[in-house]
Amino acid sequence: MLTQPSTKYRAFAPIALPNRTWPDAVLTKAPIWLSTDLRDGNQALVEPMDIDRKMRMFEQLVAIGFKEIEVGFPSASQVEFDFVRKLIDEDRIPDDVTIQVLTQARDHLITRTFESLQGAPRAIVHLYNAVAPVMRKVVLGMDEDQIVELAVTHAAMFKECAAQQPATHWTFQYSPEMFSGTDLAFSKRVVDAVTAVWAPTPAHKCIINLPSTVEHSTPNVFADMIEWMHRHLDRRDAIVLSVHPHNDRGTGTAAGEFAVMAGADRLEGCLFGNGERTGNLDLVNVALNLYTQGVAPGLDFSHIDDVRATVEHCNQIAVHPRHPYVGDLVYTSFSGSHQDAIKKAFTARKDGDIWDMPYLPIDPKDVGRSYEAVIRVNSQSGKGGMAYLLESEYGIEMPRRLQMEFMQAVQRVMDVAGKELTAADLYALFEREYGLKTVQALQHRVLEEQGEGSNASVVLRGDLPWLGETRAIEGRGNGPIDAFIHALSEATGHSVRVLDYHQHAIGAGADAQAAAYLELRVDESQTLFGVGVDADIISASLKAIVSGLERARAQGLRSVETKATELA
Repeated sequence: MLTQPSTKYRAFAPIALPNRTWPDAVLTKAPIWLSTDLRDGNQALVEPMDIDRKMRMFEQLVAIGFKEIEVGFPSASQVEFDFVRKLIDEDRIPDDVTIQVLTQARDHLITRTFESLQGAPRAIVHLYNAVAPVMRKVVLGMDEDQIVELAVTHAAMFKECAAQQPATHWTFQYSPEMFSGTDLAFSKRVVDAVTAVWAPTPAHKCIINLPSTVEHSTPNVFADMIEWMHRHLDRRDAIVLSVHPHNDRGTGTAAGEFAVMAGADRLEGCLFGNGERTGNLDLVNVALNLYTQGVAPGLDFSHIDDVRATVEHCNQIAVHPRHPYVGDLVYTSFSGSHQDAIKKAFTARKDGDIWDMPYLPIDPKDVGRSYEAVIRVNSQSGKGGMAYLLESEYGIEMPRRLQMEFMQAVQRVMDVAGKELTAADLYALFEREYGLKTVQALQHRVLEEQGEGSNASVVLRGDLPWLGETRAIEGRGNGPIDAFIHALSEATGHSVRVLDYHQHAIGAGADAQAAAYLELRVDESQTLFGVGVDADIISASLKAIVSGLERARAQGLRSVETKATELA
């Protein structure tokens, strides 16, 4: 790279528009959308779509709700021509959809283009020619007058060709190619000359499309260019002002939004921004940006993963996992602090509330995503993320201190594995750590004894599986848990004291189970949790006590082994 890039590159000149109004504009309605996936998007592919893939893409665009679809460049190849014919001959175009085709300002290409559209009920025919100084001088070898004459001559040819097919409802579109690199006065001159030939009316408008064929400037400068044209074009009330942003500077979305604020009526682009070089305007981005501001976009991305699958199949290009709104990871937080905030916000949110969630600009469910991927656990994660996954996927609502305890076990696994843990991985670890599968149900009976107030008591009798054998136990206390603790002390020689108790239901109806979380003090030396799950709440609580006792014993054995190893 040059230490002085100004010796090679020239800064784009700002637009003299001191009274610009677009910065104060607010987007309150959706623009007219034009998908060019089948044309501009297709020409950007290493392997252009065949007719089957084109048809799948077309049907997907219709399902999303596009009413204007640029379906090809029929004079460019036989496949392009045949696809347009297939749409028309097989009556594949819905009544509320208008197809668009593109042609250069060349006689034989225009003739071929209109030939491809014979029998179409309605069509937009898109004419373009280059107008930028670099194209005039280096590529075309024409001066300004010759460029205007080129555009005017072929605009007139459009009218002649359309008149030969009166059954079709025609709309004409003109693009001064490389508008983004052309001085505004000349762009206006060319466009005005074309519209003078077409003579559009407010009842039958033409489309003037202003492309940032190469994105040269910051998006605010492009917005100034659009507002200038919006103010100065002749016959503005008979024009649908369209823009076609590219993404060379990585600001295509901003340029498109600013352009609509500056007076544009219509946006051209592709799904997920496919297109030449760095891509076209991403129409999904703009549509869902509007949606998150409370504006109905008129496009339906309720099943965005299905849309992505179609695009990836047709384009044979994978969508990036961080791509806005659709990427695999865009609703996912690994950071512990992010996860904690999301978990708390979900807990506080009530049905019908305005969406106001940390780190989530859109509700994933609105685009067909589940909450499963919102929080995922890796070595950067905290207890909040782990707790959220277990609660959302398995109904485990851990109290805070249990979260802190279990997170230590999770971190030990993460330190060894060094990879993400799924909700299923976490639940398997939770089952193993707290013995949900290994702690057996205690066969027991609770007998109530007469008494009043503090003298009331119960007797619990049962069979306790312990250290590979079954021990008959009996204990007395002020309730089943207290009685069981007394019985345990006699049967195992370990003292147990309950410090805290939490319980809740998992599921509902006949299949509901009770989960019990007991914080225990064992032998006055270890403080830890036990967890039990059972259809009966008392059985779940007794399982939780055995769980904690077995964990205390296992940790004690590990501690002894560690000390022995250190001494050795």
